Amino acid sequence: MTCLCENNIPDGTALSPKCIKDIWLFSEFESEDLAILRSVGKSKVYRQGDAVFRRGDAADAMFLIKSGRIKLSKVFEDGREATLDYRKSGDTFGENIFGEATRYPVTAWCMEDTYTCGFKKSDFERLILEHPAFGLRVIRIQSELIDSLSSRLGDMAIPSLEERLYRVLINVARNHGVAVDRGVRIQFPLTHEDISFLTGSHRVTISKAIKKLEKAGKINKDSHSYILPAAIVSSHSTDRL
Repeated sequence: MTCLCENNIPDGTALSPKCIKDIWLFSEFESEDLAILRSVGKSKVYRQGDAVFRRGDAADAMFLIKSGRIKLSKVFEDGREATLDYRKSGDTFGENIFGEATRYPVTAWCMEDTYTCGFKKSDFERLILEHPAFGLRVIRIQSELIDSLSSRLGDMAIPSLEERLYRVLINVARNHGVAVDRGVRIQFPLTHEDISFLTGSHRVTISKAIKKLEKAGKINKDSHSYILPAAIVSSHSTDRL
């Protein structure tokens, strides 16, 4: 069955069973369970530059990215934007609905045209009450997110900025890279300000760290894109950034 998200679908289109089964949370569900989820899930199209939700909006939905890319960020009162994470096709975002938070703590920006499948919090909570197996999968996804955050905090404790930066670039390349002749190219520009937030360092020091990594042959820079050795990216730990 063709996934509806592969077409130029109108907003509000019901999910196809294939859409739902592509979500790892529901990958082991039988056809009866998929039918239940299909009754409450909806597909939606967003364009590049759109905000799926903004920081402070009511946390009322979870989304699966069928195609496209999302940047999760926090905008401060002075207008500065802190990039916190990136999500790609196959990833979920908006998992705040599984906790007690009533507001999204971040803004989700579309870095390119993006197709999502989503579930409203109220519908999902009802499904968990009616089908306890859903709840077990929610616990699993929360556990994986906690593990990912723990890994990132461990990387932040590395005293060497060059090593922290290298790990950040490896993780981004693994999740958002494309193979090229010289290795794996990160598919979108990373500004020094983006990197400073991801590494927990001041952006003034980023230029020096990048030059050191380039001189050591660990990265190549092509305009605002970064290219890393394919062998390093493929062998690195699978902890998501």
